[in-house]
Amino acid sequence: MEKKIAKGLLSIHAVFLRPDEPFTWASGIKSPIYCDNRLTLTAPEVRTAVEEGLKATIEKYYPEAEVLMGTSTAGIAHAAITAHMMGLPMGYVRSGHKDHGRGNQIEGKLEKGQKVVVVEDLISTGGSVLEVVDVLREAGADVLGVASIFTYGMKKGVDRMAAANVENHSLSNFDVLCEVAAEEGYIKTEDIARLKQFRANPSDESWMQK
Repeated sequence: MEKKIAKGLLSIHAVFLRPDEPFTWASGIKSPIYCDNRLTLTAPEVRTAVEEGLKATIEKYYPEAEVLMGTSTAGIAHAAITAHMMGLPMGYVRSGHKDHGRGNQIEGKLEKGQKVVVVEDLISTGGSVLEVVDVLREAGADVLGVASIFTYGMKKGVDRMAAANVENHSLSNFDVLCEVAAEEGYIKTEDIARLKQFRANPSDESWMQK
């Protein structure tokens, strides 16, 4: 499944690998990879593979799940589709409280003690998904873990998730993506080492030197 998802993400340009013309992230970091998994929603074949993968992942690792909660905004649609396939309720967590109405941050019905799986599209440093987990835990949810489409596997993210005692299972990951990208001709085989050098320390730009 990891290779199938990676191939799908590359085929619809949800993931771009451009080691010779790096992207600039909002943080200012130069990156050889750019990921926009929202594009999976506009590609039915890849979208189906993603939702079936999320369903299988949740059933395997979180069989006790009672509610799926999407991250705002990228995880909402995936949580909704997967929950529909599984016959489970879903909701989502806003990035902040609403400034009107009841001021909700959690949308959808959530009972204290319910077993929740968070659906996320991308794990990088882990900051945004951990904020969602914190909100759910404060509301009394029993957060079983996270099911995500893709993870960079950055040390900072892995360490933060472990420190917060949050389990994550992704459909695909950086290492598999690099391997598939080389096989499919998106990058040269010798670029893989540079990409992994970036992943090991994104703030160190020495990977850009050939």
